Amino acid sequence: METLEKKKAKRSPKAKAEPRPAARKNAPSAASEAKEAPAATVRAGRKTYSEKERAQMLALIQKSISGGDTHKSAVKQAGISEQTYYQWKKASPPAPVGDDLKDLVALEEENKRLKSLLAERLRKENAELKRKLGL
Repeated sequence: METLEKKKAKRSPKAKAEPRPAARKNAPSAASEAKEAPAATVRAGRKTYSEKERAQMLALIQKSISGGDTHKSAVKQAGISEQTYYQWKKASPPAPVGDDLKDLVALEEENKRLKSLLAERLRKENAELKRKLGL
């Protein structure tokens, strides 16, 4: 036991080190961080757009896309990111279509026509089955 006590006594107490932030992979060195810090404070805040401006930009982008441009180039021309474009598009209400009533009437007529066609075929099939069974 004496040997253990001697070993413990011989060791010098370690000074507590100040806590350092964990080093990140691919992190810039401390010298480059110091150089970049003033530039970050100069950076301007992001721009906020009104609903009207958003709608105009979405319409402009849609027009560019229908003209043959890619999504990426159309969004870049508008001056926003692709993520912003998709977030705005998701949040915006669907564009109203003026011919909704006409489309609804046409669908109802088509539905009636198909129902009568199906009913006629089922009547013929039913009559044929009765004839085969001798009923």
